[in-house]
Amino acid sequence: MARKFDLTKPNLTKKLARFADIGKFSNCVEVPMAHEVTDFALKGNWAKDHFNNQNPITLELACGKGEYSTGQAELYPNRNFIGVDIKGNRIWIGAKHALENNLTNVGFLRTRIDHISNLFGEGEVDEIWIIFPDPQLQSNREKNRLTSANFIERYRKILKKDGIVQLKTDNLPLFEYTQEVIAELGLTTLCESTDVYADLEKGENTFLCAREKELRIQTYYEGLWLKEGRKINYIAFSV
Repeated sequence: MARKFDLTKPNLTKKLARFADIGKFSNCVEVPMAHEVTDFALKGNWAKDHFNNQNPITLELACGKGEYSTGQAELYPNRNFIGVDIKGNRIWIGAKHALENNLTNVGFLRTRIDHISNLFGEGEVDEIWIIFPDPQLQSNREKNRLTSANFIERYRKILKKDGIVQLKTDNLPLFEYTQEVIAELGLTTLCESTDVYADLEKGENTFLCAREKELRIQTYYEGLWLKEGRKINYIAFSV
């Protein structure tokens, strides 16, 4: 039986309006069927054709409302940032903020992350941030974890040589799982912390301190978790 939607409901009406907006926003690109793409025009050309520059590119995967993408864009006007998520209702918030604040160095891509190598060229991306992703802790969901081996292989295809992947999460099991994957693949861990804000206050880790501005960007939910006393884990590694 076909699913029926009540278009009179305010939340659904808002979602549909936001999806329509995304299709018009100059800073948004939609490729919902990325697995079918074989010749994507922006592949290898994001900086030149989307941002009209040659600046380095940072991706935020599963970006949600894009708080990290827009936050970093404000900090680093000479870098390009792309928030990637399949949920258009969430992307709309970050895209709208960027347009209203004239943040021309940040864009949003609505697509599935598991086919991201179809949309970016080899070595096109400088670094990747994964901010509080769904940990997918069920054993049968391992392949969907954004730091699983199969995802890291996808990142290898689009990251420059020695490109960096950075994970920030309140979920200790996901952090520990990521450590295991890094070890199994023989990758280089650049920095790790099970209490990133406490370690930033200590100021002893050079790598951590160099990224203090980015690491202090907080999502709405991170702010709530910190008030609950949760510790935030962070790990950076090169591929």
